[in-house]
Amino acid sequence: MPNRVYLDWNATTPLRPEARAAMVAAYERIGNPSSVHAEGREARRLVEEARATLAAAVGALPRNVVFTSAGTEANALALSPGLRGGAGEPVQRLLVSAIEHASVLAGGRLPAERISQIRVTRSGIVDLDHLRALLADGPPALVSVMAANNETGTLQPVAEAARIVREAGGLLHVDAIQALGKIAFNINAIGADLATFSAHKIGGPKGVGALIVAEGLAGLEPVLRGGGQELGRRAGTENVAGIAAFGAAVKAALQALPEDAKRMTTLRDRLENGLRAVAGATIFADQVARLPNTVLFTAPGLKAETAVIGFDLEGIAVSSGSACSSGKVQPSHVLSAMGFDGTVAQGAVRLSLGWSTEPADINRALEAWRKLGNTLLRA
Repeated sequence: MPNRVYLDWNATTPLRPEARAAMVAAYERIGNPSSVHAEGREARRLVEEARATLAAAVGALPRNVVFTSAGTEANALALSPGLRGGAGEPVQRLLVSAIEHASVLAGGRLPAERISQIRVTRSGIVDLDHLRALLADGPPALVSVMAANNETGTLQPVAEAARIVREAGGLLHVDAIQALGKIAFNINAIGADLATFSAHKIGGPKGVGALIVAEGLAGLEPVLRGGGQELGRRAGTENVAGIAAFGAAVKAALQALPEDAKRMTTLRDRLENGLRAVAGATIFADQVARLPNTVLFTAPGLKAETAVIGFDLEGIAVSSGSACSSGKVQPSHVLSAMGFDGTVAQGAVRLSLGWSTEPADINRALEAWRKLGNTLLRA
């Protein structure tokens, strides 16, 4: 579709040229990475090179990277009922922040009665005092706090959460899917025990994710059983082409990160100023640290579904929040957790930028918003 502007990068990203080249090259090879012949060894080399690239990017050891089919599967693998905490005692419950991705809120493989939610503040930051209270009121826990929220872009205090959780004898899982390639992330510096990632959020292909497990962590139970792939932690022949492309995307994203983050911050701030100038628009969580590329806004009387359709008709791709609801425009559970009522939660629109977003794209989006704000909201 010509002349369209894509501002839904938090949902998925275009395939980076480097990732495309790596994928095409891998598809030209035929080996199974578990085979011992030359073709198999070549496929294994591609997988291990990507594993080393991702590990180096986030401060992990290659042997602790587990490739999966998606970020959702990586989250399910991380939320394992067999994990053991700092004292070797099995974790007996799961604490998740109320703004987590649906795949984390679902609790992985832990039963619903063992799952509790951690409150967040009006700005969308996890309430660490509530986390402390929950940890003190029960047995060792597995805690899941995302690095950056996919709707508001808020950065979470994961390093402080890790310290609190460790002191309580628990484990911390960090969903870093939106963080990778947008901000610096180091699993060791944070002190997380598990971290999850997804290729298609950073310019890799859909259908590839990864879980990183801290050195020495015990009790991780596979979701998929069968062969001994991924050191017995995830059965099934590895997606060689997708994994090779994931590695290439990680390398390209990390190389461009400093300049991309600076440029996107400038464009984001310009976009927000333009949105505020029309129809009394407000930006959520604009007073706290956020991703450089994410804007979640609303205006009095705005309906997200109408706005998303309106932007689309103007040639602008935006969203109402998470893209994991079968295409349905639903009230934001993130805003509800932040204390906003249903009317506000139903009127939030997200615009997210990427490495190829240009000033002209921001101009188009603001032109579309001026048209929408002066018609839909005043009709």
